[in-house]
Amino acid sequence: MMQAGAGSASQATNELGTGEVFTGEAVALDVKPASYILRAAGTIIDWLLSMLVMFGCILLLAATGGGLDEALARALIVLILVFGMVVLPTTIELVSRGRSLGKLAVGARIVRDDGGAIGFRHAFIRALVGVLEIFMTVGAIAALTGLLNPRSKRLGDLLAGTYSQLVRVPRPQPLPLYLAPQLAGWATMADVARLPDRLSRRIAQFVRQAPDLTPAARQGLSTELAQEAAPYVSPLPPVDAETFLVAVAVLRRERDGRRLAIEQQRLQRLDPVLGAQPHAFPDR
Repeated sequence: MMQAGAGSASQATNELGTGEVFTGEAVALDVKPASYILRAAGTIIDWLLSMLVMFGCILLLAATGGGLDEALARALIVLILVFGMVVLPTTIELVSRGRSLGKLAVGARIVRDDGGAIGFRHAFIRALVGVLEIFMTVGAIAALTGLLNPRSKRLGDLLAGTYSQLVRVPRPQPLPLYLAPQLAGWATMADVARLPDRLSRRIAQFVRQAPDLTPAARQGLSTELAQEAAPYVSPLPPVDAETFLVAVAVLRRERDGRRLAIEQQRLQRLDPVLGAQPHAFPDR
């Protein structure tokens, strides 16, 4: 049906070269960056908010500071511009841990490249560079940089080591999977090892999206995934690639479910012992 996939070394190389987010402990995070359109929409909302704040402050200054010296008035206007373009965005992102009005509207959050929460340095660099790429060039530099970056990063994100993570994602719907009748005997003796997390996610995505794919793409992708999953299955069933992938997903789901159920039963049996008071210790 299929040939065995590449060795573990090449598989590790493929996994690390896919652009996933890895923490400092080399743990892969299943996250999705915000798209270019969403980032642009959120930036426009934040830009309008900053402009309204600065415009309101300037109007207030004009209404209450009629007797001010010209040099002092200019200095206050500069302070208002610095507040609206640097201080306000930095404070909002720092207090809200990467959120702002625009990001709340599009369902995104600014995080570090390793997925952690941003700090003052990240927010300040983003706001400071934003004066050039958003305010002084009306977003031209940010738009061009985002188009050329796979995560839609703007120049401030590149310098600060951050990106916009999509946090508002649709709730996953349960997908009913059934083992092919001709594989009932094979399932009783098949040895299906635990698959790498990324391969498991790719197989789950393929099974969910297979009905929407063209026949050529469906066959090509199923063959590729089956070749990657083949080293973890023994013996290989004499079926087509897509049926094989569904069977692997069903077996792993059932066995993982049984393993979790057994662990839960063991914890329930140990709960009275773990929660009991030591001998002769008063219950206060």
